[in-house]
Amino acid sequence: MPTKEVLDIETAASLLKLLGDKTRLKMVKIMAEHECCVCELVDLFHMSQPAISQHVRKLKDSGLIKERRGAQWIYYSLNLQSPHYEFVLTVIKDLPSKGYKKDQKCCD
Repeated sequence: MPTKEVLDIETAASLLKLLGDKTRLKMVKIMAEHECCVCELVDLFHMSQPAISQHVRKLKDSGLIKERRGAQWIYYSLNLQSPHYEFVLTVIKDLPSKGYKKDQKCCD
């Protein structure tokens, strides 16, 4: 795990702006608990695939989440190597778990 880093105000503000969207905030909480694919997020959020993909892209571009390629799917999870990992954990630690069960995967 990366060492705890002191954030400057600009970086903290950017991260908070990114996580200020409730959909992305929920996604980060879910991805902190387990990896998932876009199709799962589409089902969970009842949003279109392009809308979910845009949220995922923003989180991935920031380095907060990472991807792992499976056979035909890409799985996303919280990036434990991000220099902002501890900050993100602080933000999401008191959020309720979605109660999403791992066996509900749509793309095995």
